[in-house]
Amino acid sequence: MAEEHSELQERIIIKDQHTKEIDLVNRDPKHINEDVVKVDFEDVIAEPVGTYSFDGVWKTSYTTFTVSKYWCYRLLSAVLGIPLAVVWGFLFALISFCHIWAVVPCIKSYLIEIQCVSRIYSLCIHTFCDPLFEALSKICSNIRVAVRKEI
Repeated sequence: MAEEHSELQERIIIKDQHTKEIDLVNRDPKHINEDVVKVDFEDVIAEPVGTYSFDGVWKTSYTTFTVSKYWCYRLLSAVLGIPLAVVWGFLFALISFCHIWAVVPCIKSYLIEIQCVSRIYSLCIHTFCDPLFEALSKICSNIRVAVRKEI
């Protein structure tokens, strides 16, 4: 009985991860599009001092811009939102799959193999180069440099 209850709770938890409640008020909680798509009428159209159109034209232009932007976005998101969500979901699932099943294992195997090569390389350097550089340092240790100022 206890096993069935814990199994049922696990199924509920797994289901809740995919069907969690979303915030319909704050739709960008991580501020991904904070400065990218905030385009208002004033950001696109501005009349400098001395070149003003009629007030009615300015107000109508503002209303037309704002309403058309709002409804075009809603229409495009209604028509293309779900198909693009499927495409993006598939793409990110593919990227996750490749990363989990190909990239990380390749990197881990490379690090294991390179560790062996690193030890061999280190031994070769210490065996052949250290004595050579020690001999060169002893040869060059007797070199003296004197700086004289001649008038």
